[in-house]
Amino acid sequence: MTIRIVRATIICGGMLLPTTAAYANAVQDFYAGQGKQIKFIIRTTPGGGYDLLTRLLSRHMGKFIPGEPALTPINMPGGGGIVAANYLAQVAPRDGTVLSIFSQGLASDQALGLSPQFKSDLRQINWIANVTYSNQLLVVYHTSATKTLEDAKGRVTTIGASGAGSASTQYPAFFNNVLGTKFKMIFGYPGGPEIDLAMEKGEVEGRGTNPYTDYMSAKPTWIPQKIVIPLVQTGIVKEPALPDVPLLLDLPVKEADRPLLEFMSRSAAVGRPLGTTPGVPAERVAALRHAFEAMIKNPEFIADAARSQVDIRPMTGAQLDKLIREIIDTPEDIRVRIKRALEPLDGDVMR
Repeated sequence: MTIRIVRATIICGGMLLPTTAAYANAVQDFYAGQGKQIKFIIRTTPGGGYDLLTRLLSRHMGKFIPGEPALTPINMPGGGGIVAANYLAQVAPRDGTVLSIFSQGLASDQALGLSPQFKSDLRQINWIANVTYSNQLLVVYHTSATKTLEDAKGRVTTIGASGAGSASTQYPAFFNNVLGTKFKMIFGYPGGPEIDLAMEKGEVEGRGTNPYTDYMSAKPTWIPQKIVIPLVQTGIVKEPALPDVPLLLDLPVKEADRPLLEFMSRSAAVGRPLGTTPGVPAERVAALRHAFEAMIKNPEFIADAARSQVDIRPMTGAQLDKLIREIIDTPEDIRVRIKRALEPLDGDVMR
């Protein structure tokens, strides 16, 4: 844990915007005058990876923001993270008093225009940092007859999903359309914890996607003890702990389909993007970025992250902004094909 955080910090160090003394005083006066509170919106129900990560940051980040405001976690589930994202884009004050870790799948959702109810433009969000990133895993519960990706091509496997536009729907739909699997998405679960429970109860056989680090935080025994079986991982390189789980980029596909795999792999690198609303003054955005960088170097935070089994693999706000813009600005011909690949067929969905 400590080694990963320190190495990432060295890479990221010096890339955040400098905060002058005048800016620091203005930021301190602002946050001290706001009742010392920042709302930290959580896009899921309590108990899952987003919830645990947000609450970890909430316990520590405020002390590194000028004025030392308290960060108050507020759960706002719905639509695979769309409800929370729309709140930040359209409703929340544009002053740096609201933060959220956005849904990983929303960058590709915006690029492809998949969800009409998604009203946010992620290019206008002020990105603070990518808190962590790790490969996305599609898993099945150990009681499922499906044990490998090849098995999933030969039999229907039910997958819990939160709804249209969520990564939990996009990934299995993509695998169906590009790789030839037969996943059936079962809609209606508010978030990851409910899907996990549905697997345990036998309502569904698997979960469409979730980062490796989230499993190791929220359900640390599940992968090592083979309670769930990862069928495929999506990212740029394999997770070191999962050398035998196929990487999407390594799978054999037609050459014309290779850009589709590359798009999905880049999208997986978005991880857990932390941002605040559009329109926030530059000095407050800079202060929030500095606060995050200072926090992840702090021994108390590092120890708490280790106790919570949260793996911090940070990326600067500027780097995250560039990555998200590249995804959204993907060439049109590729976006058209990706959009088709991410849309589940009628027979692949049960609401």
